[in-house]
Amino acid sequence: MSTNVKAAERRLPTVGANHRWVILSIGVAAQASFSAAISGLPVAGPQLRSQYGLSNFQLGLVIGVIYLGIAASEILWGVWTDRFGERRVLLLGLLSTGAVLALMGVALVPSHGDAPPLALLVLAMLLVGLFGGSINGSSGRAVMTWFQDGQRGLAMSIRQTAMPAGGAIGIAVLPGLASSSGFRPVYLLLAALCLAAAAATWRWLHEPPEVTAAAGAVQVDSRSPLRRWDVWRLALASSLLTVPQFGVITFLAIYLHDVEHAGVLAAVVAMCIVQFGGGAARIWSGRFTDKRGNRRPMIRILGALSAVALGVSALLAQASSPAAVVALVLGGVFANAWHGVAYTEIASMAGAGRAGTALGLENTMVFAMGFVIPLFIPLLLGWSTWSVVWLFAGVASAVAVPLVPRKEKAA
Repeated sequence: MSTNVKAAERRLPTVGANHRWVILSIGVAAQASFSAAISGLPVAGPQLRSQYGLSNFQLGLVIGVIYLGIAASEILWGVWTDRFGERRVLLLGLLSTGAVLALMGVALVPSHGDAPPLALLVLAMLLVGLFGGSINGSSGRAVMTWFQDGQRGLAMSIRQTAMPAGGAIGIAVLPGLASSSGFRPVYLLLAALCLAAAAATWRWLHEPPEVTAAAGAVQVDSRSPLRRWDVWRLALASSLLTVPQFGVITFLAIYLHDVEHAGVLAAVVAMCIVQFGGGAARIWSGRFTDKRGNRRPMIRILGALSAVALGVSALLAQASSPAAVVALVLGGVFANAWHGVAYTEIASMAGAGRAGTALGLENTMVFAMGFVIPLFIPLLLGWSTWSVVWLFAGVASAVAVPLVPRKEKAA
């Protein structure tokens, strides 16, 4: 038995298996605090654009570098999580992210009509992504070690639901707060959420008393996840499924403003439906696949549904039709629904001992696309139309479907 396990048992001798729900709650809170920033800030895009004097491309850069920071750091955070434990990594990430957001609230807000330099704003957003990237893999590994394999689909889907749920909080609050009071309270609120999650992590997150019993994931291969083509295929498919997700999250508000001539309230309502609907679909799909053992087929089904919905929206986008908005919202829901199942599958493929590395790879691929899409869509829109933008997102989702591995290798 390792020194870490013995220390955990000495520290918490009476903690039972039901403590796993506390761990899951901490994972949800940590993920939600970060998601409120990475989902809420894009929906406050019109306010960012006007208050900071940004072009559409500059706005895409400011939002996109958050995802670049996540993508650049995820694998390293995952390896460190496997080596040093999820408690240390999650604490470091939440405290660092909260500190950067607090500094932004103090020093990087427009004042008297003067905006701070674009380079400083981009650097700060990059640091938010670099430090916040630790939250994804470390909180996911915590769930993996506390839940048995037959429960992990539901548990990981609930944790992944923290992303749309936290995003919905950010979406509901940040645009209105930015419009009425500017971005100082926006950044300070986000910092407070991260620091509150850090306090809960410090108080209650630790390894389970029986790490080896709780960590019984299906280990289909002893090699590093980074050396396995089936793991890479699932990560690549996930990155393509992210195209419609980030496309809708980042630019639905802009589309509604510029094409549908809708106000802030309409954008908030539409995005909350996307986030809460996607969250509900994540939980359902996680529970369903726990019972049926069909994670990979479910990922393919959700990818196909997303492709169809985005294709319909592409046909209707230029007509300024409410049906186009409905199709986009449905596409956003489907594009948000696959996460929990895919994250559970890739972590199970790697085994709990290397789940941090596998989740780091998954998040690297997902958030790398999250960086590219906010930059690419304005360029695509510059020489085409919204119909082409949504068609591109739908095609990416369709291409992901055959990439999902069909069969597990024998142990």
